[in-house]
Amino acid sequence: MTTSAKILPLVKDPERLEKSLKQIPQEPGVYFMKDENDRTLYIGKSKKLRSRVSSYFRDPQRLSDRIAMMVRQIIDIEFIVTDTEAEALALEANLVKQHQPYFNVLLKDDKKYPYILITWSEDYPRIFITRNRRIGKEKDRYYGPFVDSGLLRTTLRLAKRLFPLRQRPQPLFKDRTCLNYDIGRCPGVCQGLITPEEYRKTIQKIAMVFQGRTEELIDILTENMQKAAEELNFEVAARIRDQIEGIKSLNAAQKVSLPNDSISRDAIALAADEQHACIQLFQIRAGRLVGRLGFIAEAKSGTAGAILQRVLEEHYQNAESVEIPTEILVQHELPESEILANYLSDRKGRKVSIIAPQRQSKAELIEMVERNAKYELERTRKNSDRNNQALQDLANILDLPDLPHRIEGYDISHIQGSNAVASQVVFIDGLPAKQYYRHYKIKNPTVTAGHSDDFASLAEVIQRRFRKYAKTAETDISSTEKADSDWPDLIMIDGGKGQLSAVVATLQEMNLLEDLRVVSLAKQREEIFLPGESLPLQTDPEQPGVQLLRRLRDEAHRFAVTFHRQQRSDKMRRSRLEEIPGLGFQRQKQLLAHFHSIDYIREASVKQLAEVPGIGWRLAQQIYDYFHPL
Repeated sequence: MTTSAKILPLVKDPERLEKSLKQIPQEPGVYFMKDENDRTLYIGKSKKLRSRVSSYFRDPQRLSDRIAMMVRQIIDIEFIVTDTEAEALALEANLVKQHQPYFNVLLKDDKKYPYILITWSEDYPRIFITRNRRIGKEKDRYYGPFVDSGLLRTTLRLAKRLFPLRQRPQPLFKDRTCLNYDIGRCPGVCQGLITPEEYRKTIQKIAMVFQGRTEELIDILTENMQKAAEELNFEVAARIRDQIEGIKSLNAAQKVSLPNDSISRDAIALAADEQHACIQLFQIRAGRLVGRLGFIAEAKSGTAGAILQRVLEEHYQNAESVEIPTEILVQHELPESEILANYLSDRKGRKVSIIAPQRQSKAELIEMVERNAKYELERTRKNSDRNNQALQDLANILDLPDLPHRIEGYDISHIQGSNAVASQVVFIDGLPAKQYYRHYKIKNPTVTAGHSDDFASLAEVIQRRFRKYAKTAETDISSTEKADSDWPDLIMIDGGKGQLSAVVATLQEMNLLEDLRVVSLAKQREEIFLPGESLPLQTDPEQPGVQLLRRLRDEAHRFAVTFHRQQRSDKMRRSRLEEIPGLGFQRQKQLLAHFHSIDYIREASVKQLAEVPGIGWRLAQQIYDYFHPL
């Protein structure tokens, strides 16, 4: 077997480096730094691609340690040319989200700060608070993240009281409205008493509150109130008047007066230690503070200016043009402020300035933002210290070579074997990472109602989880595969020696036992068992490392039980429908999707049943007769 010659990094191959740089044009665009495994190390943008890329190799002494380490790994450079700098910025933001390069400034998604989510993709949008920001439907919008969760809940609660919104996910009655409609809290969505267009106008008013546009909203409502009064519609005018007063009281509760002016501006600053960078962004509209957003990044991911630039780019990438202020005050000079300012100006349709103030009131504002960032950093540091203590203690207990970055926990849930399911939960650096949680339906044919087998179920789940890594005796798992975010440093099984032995046997069959560290945690005495050991480890149930495993175990149990209840509920909903001749699985789904519950199907007339796609009059009569025997 022949092996190809190893390709040297560009810094050690001057001839290839010079050739590569000459191929890069002096035009705006995006560049990719690649390593020997063709992984993207870094994605950047520039208005002059060749000049920017060349700067990495011109004077290594001026580079930070982190960037210098990256440069030593660059094997190849790719690029995409764009027409404008603004296009380069937008393209870079999308590519960074897609590839998640290690050396880019990446904001952490630690679920610390809540967002407001409005599901604009739906005919009747929902609005609620969430800490789990996911890439969902394109039209849905996240507003935030908001630092003060208590104030956020108060604001949403007041908004829902001021504007009539749908109060229930499903209607209480199938043919009439409920009390919420009678008291003016709901516009009658369930009975179609309001069109989607009119309902969306109401949601747009609430969205303006979370965009910091309350003054603009008050102006719109005032105009509507005066128009209603001129038309002698005094009841509507009075309702709008109450809405205006409610919004004004909200403003008084949440705003802090600043030197009065008419310019809308954002002010951003950070505080950092060796590990974390906590960023605060204050939103000032008409001289008042209307919002405070928070972000977290790794301190080592770039200079202070580079971190602030990335935060602003990601924040405004997801904002509507009306949310972009005309002035942005920054604590440090941004490395590419001109590109960002041009991009934001294009989006807003008017000039946007980015300023690093040095004196007077604007500098004092930045100092206030920085003080708040320092408080957030102190809170983050304390939480991190407690978490690191637990991880260090766990590493000592299990004699791990390093702190476990990714820990996976597994549990089984069923009732005497019926509807058996399993859960996989993931902790990253000791914190729940719900984006990696997984459910499994147990497929083992021997696990049926009245016959449970937790050992076999756990073995099946572990086999399905790691089958893509299964190897023969002659193969090995590369360090690259182990470095993937998908690869766990520790696996915890909920149970004792029996459950652990079943998992160990499966990993041995897959030749993975030597590559994976697996333990079990027994519920009764919180005992930790290791493979091949008959006795548990000598530990204290209250020591930090054991408590961390307990939190993982409890989360795996909760997640498994929740999924099991969902599966059991779905099965119970269908159990009676399965008794109706001619009603197959797909038609059962269509019925439940239309009526939402067995009770509504039971109360439906033959005509209402026949309106369901795929049912027809004959089958509708059979369904009706089943629920209404003579």
